[in-house]
Amino acid sequence: MDFKELQKNLGIKFKNENLLKQAFVHRSYLNENPAFELGHNERLEFLGDAVLELAVTEYLFKNYPDLAEGEMTNLRAALVNTQMLAKISERLNFNDFLYLSKGEAKEIGRGRQYILANTFESFVGAVYLDREYQPAKDFILKFLIPELEDIIKNKLWRDAKSLFQEAAQERVSITPTYEVIEESGPDHAKKFVIGVYLEKELVAKGEGLSKNEAQQRAAENALKEKNWH
Repeated sequence: MDFKELQKNLGIKFKNENLLKQAFVHRSYLNENPAFELGHNERLEFLGDAVLELAVTEYLFKNYPDLAEGEMTNLRAALVNTQMLAKISERLNFNDFLYLSKGEAKEIGRGRQYILANTFESFVGAVYLDREYQPAKDFILKFLIPELEDIIKNKLWRDAKSLFQEAAQERVSITPTYEVIEESGPDHAKKFVIGVYLEKELVAKGEGLSKNEAQQRAAENALKEKNWH
């Protein structure tokens, strides 16, 4: 893993390269390599999540003076969701730098998407600790904010749950409900299967690594199932 090459590609030079490395250490790697010199990235992820939220909120506040609070909240949610952060991480080749257990390394579906999204946040946290706020903000402005144009143009900020609820109330006068059908996996990597119902009718199911993500997938599938667009 050439972390110097990564820094060059991203235009960020770390004073403490161990912080950069730690941003890519998944908890599962330490289970198999307990003697590894660095800790996992979850604390950095926690910090990065807050920095990311501040940088995006500040950008929206300054650049979209006519947007109401609720509209800014929806735009921010569309910009910092799991799929978006995973997409950017993949584009930046973060996959090549991950420290994962053998089992996690084989995971290429939603589980990997979740890991990549968390790694984006832990990387932001590492930049903030190493270089303070401005370079972390610059990284977000350079690599994440450009996605905003597409989100606004294609109305991707309208989340599937809201769209399905509006459509269901308008067409059949029913408010959808969501129920957990299945829950599996350890605490740090739980998977949920959630069903979306119109009264007693199970319209569709969705899977995700959080209840909210599973509900969104279920709503997306329900919109397709009912052909309500």
